[in-house]
Amino acid sequence: MSAPAAVYLQVPTERGGDVVGVLTSDAARLPLGCVLFRPSNGRPLVALPSGAPAEVGGGRIVVGDLVVRAAAWWDPRPRLPSPRPALLPEGVRQLRNTLYGEGVPHSAFTLPGLPGGPGGPLAALRGAVRRADLDAALRTAVRLVGLGPGLTPAGDDVMAGTMAGLVLLGHPAAERFAAGVHALAAGRTTELSRALLRHAAAGRVSGEYAAVLAGLVGERPLGPAIEGLLATGSTSGRAMALGLCTAIDLVDRTLRVR
Repeated sequence: MSAPAAVYLQVPTERGGDVVGVLTSDAARLPLGCVLFRPSNGRPLVALPSGAPAEVGGGRIVVGDLVVRAAAWWDPRPRLPSPRPALLPEGVRQLRNTLYGEGVPHSAFTLPGLPGGPGGPLAALRGAVRRADLDAALRTAVRLVGLGPGLTPAGDDVMAGTMAGLVLLGHPAAERFAAGVHALAAGRTTELSRALLRHAAAGRVSGEYAAVLAGLVGERPLGPAIEGLLATGSTSGRAMALGLCTAIDLVDRTLRVR
């Protein structure tokens, strides 16, 4: 798939297939991406047609006439202060207020492409969080994975944000939950979205998501990081932020019960 800011390559592997992205410097910094130094307005990717043959390996990517060589490597799994980091309460409030709207109940939050109302999957997810019921949250994933338009459906982005948050914030059942959601993705969603869910299950996230986590533990300014995440894609950033808030609540309620 080719766009001005990104080219995604389907790569056969022993696991059956993976996705690698070539991203311009102003694209969302996805965990599966090789990031160019050039922005999209320099048009470095516009001449690459969909379906062009590509080679990946040996520190380089070749697709059409484009040859990209790795100059440096980056780790898409954020390095947090501890396996179960403490989040700044005022930071969590800032994230929630920016996402939902100050004074607006969480139940009023909607995402384009996802059914709203008390019988919708987001309401079911909120109910599972209130009960600190991870199994119920996993059952909600059946309704969310693959739901919504686009290369990364909003339902997938919510689940990716939740999975990654549970893993990175040290929820005791994070690995089981992440494995369950990733298993659901087979045949239900796009190859790109499934690849991103696999990365989320290992705590590998976009640079924008990682920046919010860094802000929540006091390692960088939080406000600009939240704005950067919410501006990602048409719905992806807001859906990922919703997933992160869901993970924060699940971790808080689980550990409080204990």
